[in-house]
Amino acid sequence: MKNVINILIASPKGLMLDLLKVALSASPRFRVVAHINSAEEISGIIDRECIDIALVSPALAVATPKPNLFRRLLRELPHAKLVALLELRDRDVVVDAFRQGARGVISLPHVEFELLCRCVDCVERGQIWASNEEIGWVMTAFETTPQRSAKLNIVDAAGLKLLTGREEEVVLLVMDGLSNRDIATTLELSEHTVKNYMFHVFDKLGVSSRTELMAYATNASRRPSPAPSRQSAANTARSTSSVAATPSRTRKAAIRPPTCSSAVPAPLPAPKASLGRASSSAASYAV
Repeated sequence: MKNVINILIASPKGLMLDLLKVALSASPRFRVVAHINSAEEISGIIDRECIDIALVSPALAVATPKPNLFRRLLRELPHAKLVALLELRDRDVVVDAFRQGARGVISLPHVEFELLCRCVDCVERGQIWASNEEIGWVMTAFETTPQRSAKLNIVDAAGLKLLTGREEEVVLLVMDGLSNRDIATTLELSEHTVKNYMFHVFDKLGVSSRTELMAYATNASRRPSPAPSRQSAANTARSTSSVAATPSRTRKAAIRPPTCSSAVPAPLPAPKASLGRASSSAASYAV
């Protein structure tokens, strides 16, 4: 857990914004880095690299021309996680917030400040913050969505894929609502093998249930892929030079695409996430 969480507030001017700034600034756990009243002010944020949480008012998002405010924040604030501040607990607003990349929703006028602090802490640790009813709304909306992307965009900060090709296939089938048994039948695997894939996916992504996995995958697919680092670009340039200098007889071997492997890699260390206030552990994975 970070000692201090850096926060951006994106909300129209008003008494609620002033109260929110005062309350958060009074806590040693939080530091309000900046606050904006319109999407045009995003480009003026100085410490955008250090922002951990963006508290976003959907009212401000509605007034923002396309691309919408949530996506602009995700693009401009590479490390920030978004929390939607709801004025009214409306089903469509909740679903749309998660579709646009929010990791949590909270009804600000009807919540105690302590609960808002817990929401910020949980989302900063990679968890999803929503009530059971709100998660039900999101799940229903996902189930009735006619089409989804055939590809996932689950990558780390360097733009490298976190999942293997087979793991991505499993996640896509989970998003289609298939059970482990149905996934095993579709991919011609044993149910035990599918469960192993699920455990590896949960460990890599830091989620602990199928619901969190679906929310994570949906949000990740909407987040723009990070630009390659200078070191990656330099490595690519050196690789290209090596291929160009290779004799013609061996050049084909140098550029031959790698063969696929069905081996399951060891899980990467990742924080376990839980939905709402529930604690998480490997034994509590709902695979």
